[in-house]
Amino acid sequence: MKMYFTDLWWGFLLLAIGSYFLGNVNFARIISGAKKKDITKIGSGNPGTMNMSREFGLKIGILTLLLDVLKGVIPALTARLIFGGMYFGSSNLEICETAQYIAGFFVVLGHIYPVIFGFKGGKGIATTIGVFLVGEWYITLIFAAIAIIYILITEMGSMGSFIATAPPAIAALIRLYRLGFENEPDFEYGLVFFSVTMLLIAGIILLTWLAHRQNIKRLLAGEEHETGWIDMIRKAKIKRKQNKANKTAEKNNFALKNAEKQENGDK
Repeated sequence: MKMYFTDLWWGFLLLAIGSYFLGNVNFARIISGAKKKDITKIGSGNPGTMNMSREFGLKIGILTLLLDVLKGVIPALTARLIFGGMYFGSSNLEICETAQYIAGFFVVLGHIYPVIFGFKGGKGIATTIGVFLVGEWYITLIFAAIAIIYILITEMGSMGSFIATAPPAIAALIRLYRLGFENEPDFEYGLVFFSVTMLLIAGIILLTWLAHRQNIKRLLAGEEHETGWIDMIRKAKIKRKQNKANKTAEKNNFALKNAEKQENGDK
């Protein structure tokens, strides 16, 4: 189905507004609030996965991560479903490609600069991963796994964040370039939207880099904070062993008391 901007502008506007305000929903604040604390006033003050992991443990950090990833997936996937099968004029660019990254840009913008929290939000990495999962899912999963391994080895969370998000963005840019500028060099109307879509992808990464500007300075100075994940994992293992030992001791005590009761009853 051929469509033109005059047919689509209102849909894009609603998508941008809805995605931005969805981005304003900060799960780190919600979870920490449920625990009677404010994540923005403890630890590093960042309402994101790393700070939540340090302050509330690895399980809560992972929960925050997954919810923030989902926050990126929902608007991007919705955009693809709504605008799928439509094309800009006579070009071979599906409108859902542009729609996905409009949604992606604004949900990340809303996460990093939420109006309801005075434009003070998180750093947008998990949400960005969610956006790219919809369009470049296998590359995103591969580099997310590489990033986790890197963080576990080096304890450098910010660098791991860049590893998880930059390659999927580059892959998306290359794919769109090949689709448009190589395979369809003569089109006119679609050229604008190919360019806009690529700028949106670059804009998502630029937003996350701006949010990490202090981390980048510390990385360059060799002063970046460690994630503490290794210590968290060790502590979690020790806690599990202690809990197991406590449960075993409780069972033994319970069995001993029952045996004593039976013995006293027989007497």
